Amino acid sequence: MFTGIVQGQGTVLEIIDKTDFRTHVVRLPAALLPGLALGASVAHNGCCLTVTRIEGDRVSFDLMAETLRVTNLGRLEVGDRVNLERAARFGDEIGGHAMSGHIMAQSELLERQQSETNTSLWFSLPGELAKYVFSKGYIGIDGISLTLTLGEVRADRFAVHLIPETLSRTNMGTIQPGQRVNIEIDPQTQAIVDTVERVMASR
Repeated sequence: MFTGIVQGQGTVLEIIDKTDFRTHVVRLPAALLPGLALGASVAHNGCCLTVTRIEGDRVSFDLMAETLRVTNLGRLEVGDRVNLERAARFGDEIGGHAMSGHIMAQSELLERQQSETNTSLWFSLPGELAKYVFSKGYIGIDGISLTLTLGEVRADRFAVHLIPETLSRTNMGTIQPGQRVNIEIDPQTQAIVDTVERVMASR
């Protein structure tokens, strides 16, 4: 489980391609290295990956074909940066909301509205997720827990409003229109919406 509080950003140092398979070698920030072991889970842009090799701060992760297809990790190139979070431990503070690290869809940044003190980002709304996205709801974007920052929601797009701290700590500070992000919907929201739908359909 993850909390959606990005702990740092890593740099992609090497990409090793095989048939329907890929290994990413990422330089992790020093703060994320203590206690890191083979088999540990680390979220990359919100997607849960497993540590397969550790060489100092060079850490390797394997990505299956499905991961490359569903997430934006398949678009990464050497030199790109990713949002990172190590798996939560029992007793950790949950500063965001519970996230599984299982990406449901990708979304495209459509518009960036920025002033000296405020930043709003408009993303495309995948049709299959529309029923779960509503103003002041919960959503995970590239591993960032955005709680109560979901603003206006339209038929084909939604807006999020970000504070400077989020912009400075994550890739939301540099993302530009046309780039794609990973989307995870809060599991409690899914359960509530799906249950209400099922009950209403049975009447």
